[in-house]
Amino acid sequence: MNTIEKLEVLSKDSQYDLACACGTGKDEHRKRGANDTWLYPVTLPQGGYSVLLKTLLSNACSNDCKYCPLRSETDVRRCTLKPEEVANVFLEYLKKKMVSGLFLSSGVVGNADYTMDKINTVARLLRKKHQFRGYLHLKIIPGASDAAIEETLSLASAVSLNIETPGKEHFAALSARKDYDKDIIRPINLMGRLTGRGMKFSRVKCTTQFIVGASDESDGEIVESMSSLYNRLNFKRVYFSAYQKGLGNPDIPGERQFLTSPGERFMREHRLYQVDFLMRKYGFNANEIPLDISGNLSLSKDPKEIWADNHPEFFPVSINKADKEALLRVPGLGPDTVKGLLSIRKEGRITRPEDLGVKGKRLEKIKRYVIIE
Repeated sequence: MNTIEKLEVLSKDSQYDLACACGTGKDEHRKRGANDTWLYPVTLPQGGYSVLLKTLLSNACSNDCKYCPLRSETDVRRCTLKPEEVANVFLEYLKKKMVSGLFLSSGVVGNADYTMDKINTVARLLRKKHQFRGYLHLKIIPGASDAAIEETLSLASAVSLNIETPGKEHFAALSARKDYDKDIIRPINLMGRLTGRGMKFSRVKCTTQFIVGASDESDGEIVESMSSLYNRLNFKRVYFSAYQKGLGNPDIPGERQFLTSPGERFMREHRLYQVDFLMRKYGFNANEIPLDISGNLSLSKDPKEIWADNHPEFFPVSINKADKEALLRVPGLGPDTVKGLLSIRKEGRITRPEDLGVKGKRLEKIKRYVIIE
């Protein structure tokens, strides 16, 4: 295959990894570009978006991740781009102003450090030979050495390593070749330490992804891991990808578990994203997230609304007197609405619900939990 043919295959195969820019806003959704490539908007720290070309370096893989359609045992069309090919294709896209950044991942070609060297070679070509100073999101390969990870951090704007599932026992159901502590937790801890406040690579954004439902983990276990990633390791985002039945080995829990319909699996993913927002944007702690007796989130109701209904002593919240933290606990009020509300209060009082700039069912929901004196 020529470079473009390989790019068509590899860019399509990169769709399974969401740990870069798949968001909830209208400007955050991925789009299909030329040659079947994926273009991903990613939010920049200074504001605005950068459009990323997303591809794998290779879809050849020596690992046995049982949820992955590209695992070593599957019969798929394999190909590998040379680092020079990736760099040249990206620069062509950049020249045409189709993209402004690159997300580069890969299957494991041989071993982790060999693959990391190829990924880092692409970054070195762009940074040092072509003087590219824009956005590079580079994948950390499970099991990569400390030295390889440090070099990646020195070249990247953002990095990610997929945690896959919370805990060694759940992970054992997904891979016999990878060691959870050595190949996943060790590099994630290193990434967190090296990018912490005041550290050498503090400018680099770290993200990760759970493959939700491939193993038999509970939502509560995922929430506990999320809390550690955010509060102890300073990760910037946690992503969730609902396991799609039929893509993996038929022996894994994800092929047998109770969530049988696609709708239920994607609703579970959606609820976890809602919890992620509660923890990152709304000031909720992990122990405040409402779980059922099996340790899972409700599929039928928003977790923020469940929390509110379980805490009647907290409500009604005064629209004109409550602080930001209290207002963010109100179902239907998000960070942007609260910001606007506080701005209005600087000039005067809010006298009616319609002043909030919210309509319809959302406004009716808010009115159940607030008071306007």
